[in-house]
Amino acid sequence: MQSQDETPSSGRKAAVCGKPIAHSLSPVIHNAGFAASGLTGWTYEAIECAESELPDVVAGLGPEWAGLSLTMPLKEAALRLADVATPVAIAAGVANTLVRQPDGAWHADNTDIGGMVRVLREAGIGLSRGRHAVKEAPPRITVLGGGGTARAALAAAAELGAETVTVVTRRPEARAELEPVAVALGVALESMPWTDALGAFEVDAVVSTVPKGAADDLADQVKWRPGSVFFDALYSPWPTPLAATAIAQDVPVLSGLDLLLAQALSQFEQFTGITPAPEEAMRAALDEAVRAR
Repeated sequence: MQSQDETPSSGRKAAVCGKPIAHSLSPVIHNAGFAASGLTGWTYEAIECAESELPDVVAGLGPEWAGLSLTMPLKEAALRLADVATPVAIAAGVANTLVRQPDGAWHADNTDIGGMVRVLREAGIGLSRGRHAVKEAPPRITVLGGGGTARAALAAAAELGAETVTVVTRRPEARAELEPVAVALGVALESMPWTDALGAFEVDAVVSTVPKGAADDLADQVKWRPGSVFFDALYSPWPTPLAATAIAQDVPVLSGLDLLLAQALSQFEQFTGITPAPEEAMRAALDEAVRAR
């Protein structure tokens, strides 16, 4: 890794791509990181881009581009475009990060996975590590949803030591789509239809990856297990009805803002070569932007 002193401070670009994208807080986070690191010539912007447009957008980027963050609906397309990818991104089948290599090749990663691992581990989910780790039961994790973020959640669950993951989907075909991902990650997959979702909350952690409003019907019925954790990948509007019920029942709640920051730290390090990322400055900028909305 380069140190800050070895990293060029001018004329570099990065961006987040997706559709819609105007709501994205990623420019706030990354530009704050650039400023805190003295990268006065670096800029990070938002690019509205549909899946069909991504190949042309990437092909048109000059050598000044350090990398791209990808959000919906571009995560599968980003992996297909990459020249090389991390094993975990390949296993999950989705990427949220493209990094320009010195030879011009594009390297794909999925920092959502590491971000989820971080926020869930900080909340007490996952097996202990190290020589002095005690023997523990694997964490029991339920994932609501079957899209790209659910794939990242499966990978995070595997990293946290889960042996079996329960996935609750609205589409019956989502099971077939997630099965090869689970096999590649080495976890067993248990599938439940959305009509049986309330039976999947007796676990250590519930991770919701569904779109806004999709899980609202569960809010008035769910009984949270004492000691469990709820992680909702959404952050606007907040709290979601499901998150509000968890808070009311004294269940620790993690939001999409926690994930947004955690995954951005790794992206920043890969884009700039500066490690560690200036987390305090990036967190402060995110908090300020959220308060201003």
